[in-house]
Amino acid sequence: MRAMRGVWRWRRNPLRRRTDRIEAWVALVAALLIALGATSAGWLTGRAAQGALLETVRIQHQQRHLTWVTVERLLSRAPLDPDPETSSQRDAHRRVLARWIARDGSAHIGQLAAPRPVETGERFRIWTDDRGRVVPRPMDTSTAATHAVLAGLGTTAGVGMMIEGARRMVVWQLMVRRFRRWDQEWKRAGQDWGRADAGS
Repeated sequence: MRAMRGVWRWRRNPLRRRTDRIEAWVALVAALLIALGATSAGWLTGRAAQGALLETVRIQHQQRHLTWVTVERLLSRAPLDPDPETSSQRDAHRRVLARWIARDGSAHIGQLAAPRPVETGERFRIWTDDRGRVVPRPMDTSTAATHAVLAGLGTTAGVGMMIEGARRMVVWQLMVRRFRRWDQEWKRAGQDWGRADAGS
């Protein structure tokens, strides 16, 4: 933006170079692409992600069900290979052996983590699929919307950085060209340019 303002202010200056004009146009095009192209890409990505995620929410709500389980007994020992970062002694005391009936009528029994401290014979609910396998709770629409927004913002930032990177590469090439021209001009001027006894 500074390059654009500077070239516009000095557009009638006789010292203005062709590369200055190119740099200003590149900056203008990059600013427009970031403002329009990057935001459009982010918006389209967000919309596509939201559509796909809402379809996932719909499918998960069709395929996952809350099922009542009955505690058979408490498991006193900690689960095998506990993760020290996520499990605690309190969670180890909440592991139970429970039984439940799946939506298809099949009976299941297995080790579960209870959502709260429970006793033998108590009931709580878990999420299962149609065959009675324990699954995570289905995604809700607010989580899907949050993921879609993050996808859109990430795309906008990524495209913007790519455009800015391309602009910097072009400016770098222009600077290399400028320096080459300066070197050529200095060679043409000669070794003794500016000396008092050179007759200039």
